[in-house]
Amino acid sequence: MTAYAPIARRITSTLFAAQSLGSAGFITAATVSTIAGAQISGHATWAGVPSAVYQLGGAFAAYGWGYGMDRLGRRGALVLGLTIGVLGAGAAGGGIIKATFLVFLAGLVLMGVANAALQLGRFAAAEVHPPSERGRAISNVVIGGTVGAIMGPLLVGPMGSWAQGRGFDELSGPFIASMVLFVAAAGAIFLFLRPDPRDIGREIALLHPESAPHAGDARPLREVLREPAVLVAMATMVVGQAVMVMIMGITSLHLRSNHHELTDISLVISSHTLGMYAFSLVSGRLADRWGRRPVIVVGAVTLFLACMAAPLSPHLLPIAVSLFLLGLGWNFCYVGGSSLLADQLLPAERARTQGFNDLLIGLSSALGSLASGFIFATHGYATMGLVGALLALLPLGLSLGLQHPRPRLEAEN
Repeated sequence: MTAYAPIARRITSTLFAAQSLGSAGFITAATVSTIAGAQISGHATWAGVPSAVYQLGGAFAAYGWGYGMDRLGRRGALVLGLTIGVLGAGAAGGGIIKATFLVFLAGLVLMGVANAALQLGRFAAAEVHPPSERGRAISNVVIGGTVGAIMGPLLVGPMGSWAQGRGFDELSGPFIASMVLFVAAAGAIFLFLRPDPRDIGREIALLHPESAPHAGDARPLREVLREPAVLVAMATMVVGQAVMVMIMGITSLHLRSNHHELTDISLVISSHTLGMYAFSLVSGRLADRWGRRPVIVVGAVTLFLACMAAPLSPHLLPIAVSLFLLGLGWNFCYVGGSSLLADQLLPAERARTQGFNDLLIGLSSALGSLASGFIFATHGYATMGLVGALLALLPLGLSLGLQHPRPRLEAEN
């Protein structure tokens, strides 16, 4: 692996840069999407629809990107995905300016397609590292979201003022920022993601035949899905994402209804996204040292506590702390689940299985986004917190019930 170490570092650094820029673009837009949905549609019950269609766009694209990354390579698929994101952000911003709900939603669908491609980049980092370093490799890409957590929400206020000063709706400003950030991310991938991680991953797999989950040819997807560890990994990421999106997405509208300013709302979202990404280095190293299952357990418990605490006070500081914990719980579930899934697959099984996994993540997120708007409008924020807490118990129970995980999934260091 020594000969591949410089290549792996360069690939991981490039994916980190793209994740930083891309996540800043998505978070900037997500901060105001529920507010824009309620404003353009004229109904609070539609506030969750923008996030839902964004998630659906990503969900249905994820499986396709899984195949596309085999055919186009990781580099080609990521550049194409981010280019689609530029078009989507432009359409969404135009929909806000023209107060056209369908155009706004169409732009968010394209942004979801772009995000689906970018999120698969974490697996590209994992495949260019040996099994004992996969958790850290994934976390080194996911931590790029820390830059987005800081940069994205901080752009909301200034870009809103910039747009308003030019006669546009202030909510269109964040989407203009997203366009610029996606262009920069695509440029980084195009210039520096060389050689393609797909090819390096195949060579590294040959160097570590002992880590293969089974002997023989690649299995059909239906056979892969029968593996208990695969099911636990997928359920952890799917439920963790759904809970996070459901609570985070509607919190902006909850704060707005309690008369908080847009700048204050962006600070709460910053605390949440900081929790999502800032501790990725910790979660990845713990996944390699402790094993995947303990990290998943910690993540699920943290999600449960965050959901129970979020509705306790309408003031900024308590909600900011709860949203930080929500992001932290998601991170442990996401990194632990991604590492566990990566351990179970041969190179020929990776892209399509990981794409199917992200399809499920997107579908559950979309369902959570849709449900959040209706639950918030009909039963309130407290009920939604309770629903999220109950869902968080699912990955906790599944991970505790996982019997006899492979020794290599546990600590080796």
